[in-house]
Amino acid sequence: MADTAIRHDWSRAEVAALFALPFNELLHRAHTVHRQHHDPNAVQVSTLLSIKTGGCPEDCAYCPQAARYDTGVAAQKLMEIDDVLHRARAAKAAGASRFCMGAAWRGPKDRDIPKVAAIVRAVKDLGLETCATLGLLGDGHAQALKDAGLDYYNHNIDTAPEFYGEIIHTREYQDRLVTLEQVRDAGLKTCCGGIVGMGETREQRAGLLQALANLPEHPQSVPINQLVPVPGTPLGDAEPLDPFEFVRAIAVARILMPLSIVRLSAGRQQMDDAVQALCFFAGAGSIFYGEKLLTTGNPDVAADRALFRRLDLHPLEVVESAGTVHADIGDNGNADCGHGCGCSAAA
Repeated sequence: MADTAIRHDWSRAEVAALFALPFNELLHRAHTVHRQHHDPNAVQVSTLLSIKTGGCPEDCAYCPQAARYDTGVAAQKLMEIDDVLHRARAAKAAGASRFCMGAAWRGPKDRDIPKVAAIVRAVKDLGLETCATLGLLGDGHAQALKDAGLDYYNHNIDTAPEFYGEIIHTREYQDRLVTLEQVRDAGLKTCCGGIVGMGETREQRAGLLQALANLPEHPQSVPINQLVPVPGTPLGDAEPLDPFEFVRAIAVARILMPLSIVRLSAGRQQMDDAVQALCFFAGAGSIFYGEKLLTTGNPDVAADRALFRRLDLHPLEVVESAGTVHADIGDNGNADCGHGCGCSAAA
């Protein structure tokens, strides 16, 4: 039986050794851990909406919403609450149990928080779990969002600490850790992961997962994104990552953080069904569901339904205080960041 002790003291050498395991051995260990703590045939289903698109002042090298890059993404204002609710109702009807909202800000201003809080409260009233990714938070912001009914706050660390400066220059790695601390202190669940395929080495991918696993509390949700190269960004011509290397990242994340839900996030549109199946076996227990992740593509609803049927997967039921939210993405007639939850600009 695999060791599933909850640890926060992983060494880089230990994590690198997991990456170096023979592929089948790594998958076996990861799947064993997954089965001990999760239903291996259940997948949590989320939908992501950009509620404020473009015009971000940051320089994240992967992000099409950065104002300094010519990517064809126009800056837009914060969406009206009725428009967000229309999309949230459609997401719930299509089978999502969590509705994630991203805003392309470096961080919200004090005047933005009541507007976002009102949106969160309205979406929560629909019976959906709520998640937001708004960038760096100021004093009191996390608590105000918690009071409005927010369940999760996403703030990715993106990559290994030593590689971070190659990707982002407008905010420090420590800034991200401060926001994560504010989120935890407010009693919110954390959604925190990173992006692979940005030119980092395997050693640096190990560093990303080591940093996540050694946080004071493991994130309840860990999105592992594969870079979606966008023309006009500094990483627009990045070489694609070997798909089996991506599967390894999913498997190592599962072993390091046994209780967390590991999300197969951005980049699924570039993966064939067999690679996605390997990711589910390796411990991925969540996806984004819908045709778009903020500004980049995602497999459409019909394709995901077909994949779930072929793999005998079913949506995870989420128990809320008001009852059980049953996510049904089957053909029952009821269905109609960006790097999934990656950062304020590409959640």
